[in-house]
Amino acid sequence: MKKQDNELMDKIVALCKRRGFIYPSSEIYGGFAAVYDYGPYGVELEKAVKDFWWKRVVQVNQNVVGLDAAIFMHPKVWEASGHVSGFADPLMECKNCHARIRVDHALEEIGVLADEKMEVDEINKLVDENRDKLECPNCKKKDFTQVKKFNQLVRSNLGNFTDDINKEPVYLRGETCQGIYVNYKNVLDSTRVKVPFGIAQIGKAFRNEITARQFIFRTREFEQMELQYFVAPETDMDLYEKLRQDRWQYYLDLGLSEENLKWHKHENLVFYAKEAYDIEYNFPFGFSELEGVHARGNYDLSQHGKFSNEELIYTDPKSNETYIPHVIEASVGVGRTVLAILTEAYTEEEVNGETRVVMKFSKKMAPVKVAVFPLLKNKPELVAKAKQVFDDLKIKYMCEFDDNGNVGKRYRRQDEIGTPYCVTIDFDTLEDNAVTIRDRDTMEQSRVSIKELHSWLEQKINE
Repeated sequence: MKKQDNELMDKIVALCKRRGFIYPSSEIYGGFAAVYDYGPYGVELEKAVKDFWWKRVVQVNQNVVGLDAAIFMHPKVWEASGHVSGFADPLMECKNCHARIRVDHALEEIGVLADEKMEVDEINKLVDENRDKLECPNCKKKDFTQVKKFNQLVRSNLGNFTDDINKEPVYLRGETCQGIYVNYKNVLDSTRVKVPFGIAQIGKAFRNEITARQFIFRTREFEQMELQYFVAPETDMDLYEKLRQDRWQYYLDLGLSEENLKWHKHENLVFYAKEAYDIEYNFPFGFSELEGVHARGNYDLSQHGKFSNEELIYTDPKSNETYIPHVIEASVGVGRTVLAILTEAYTEEEVNGETRVVMKFSKKMAPVKVAVFPLLKNKPELVAKAKQVFDDLKIKYMCEFDDNGNVGKRYRRQDEIGTPYCVTIDFDTLEDNAVTIRDRDTMEQSRVSIKELHSWLEQKINE
């Protein structure tokens, strides 16, 4: 199990910057809080995560279809969903330095449970009871304002040609699932799906988070992977339990160790929910939510039917029974998944008296699958042969060609970006048409003929 401390997080953040996984957004201007850019290796890791999720959730499931809904939607969508009136976090301000603090997180750090669904009066009472333990993270003072609710929806002036952003506000979506709910009828009418069926989507969402913390775990711009299943009322909990099992196995197949995963059951449910569990991962700062798996009843379709005056009912083709489908969902952030994979992979090992930093990604998640080296860069015949091998492999795999420095240094660079296999072309290659393959994890080397290289790599990467 990974050590829970700031040092591990600092090392992951430093490696991400140094090796081109993740950068602070707008860094040359001093950065922009809680927003990050994915670099050359980060974007490959992110793509691997999304491809793996899409294949598991959509491609292999006959009753799940995909969707890509617009980021901007009619403002009434957010009224119907309850976001305009209720999508808010508890906030208090330090009277000394004016830092804004998310109260439920501050209380959580001193061991006091404060659910964001609590009323302001309840949270203020908890703050009053624990004022001697709460201090400002900036100035360390203990003098705060009363708690108030802060709405997280991000407003835009899209279509508003006045100077008043509060007049007829349009919002950047705070979650992707609403795009699924409002397209339920379109999908039902334009395809051959029948209840139970799912709609899956990967897309951006935006939240005006009060405090930025924990690297890419909590950001103001992020990407969600969401599956919404529409099911008959009498079968929703059976399918819910099946979905929970499927989602747990998904993370094991993704390469996360079971000891770093656990279930967290929500005790304080929102009024419409029937059941809610989170899959938590053991991040460097401890166990926190990775994915939510929730049984939502028929609240979502009922609300959108009411606000839009559309009939969002389903008629069973066999029994002619009509009902508003219930929804069960699985929702996870791409960034949180990437952070879990980075945490799982980060490894330090002693090799010949030196510390080797190696990202032991599962092979299917590794941003670069194969690196190709000529033994010496000043030998044209070796470089030409290495280029030939590289050009052949890059059609199938994300590959990297590296001829900079000695082979040992090249190995270390590839270790830090998690490349499973390094292929070296040496003078023997010119004679026997075979290459030396070095394994990232064991550092053992194998001699494989170029003719068999594709089949050898395919077997190893997919095992």
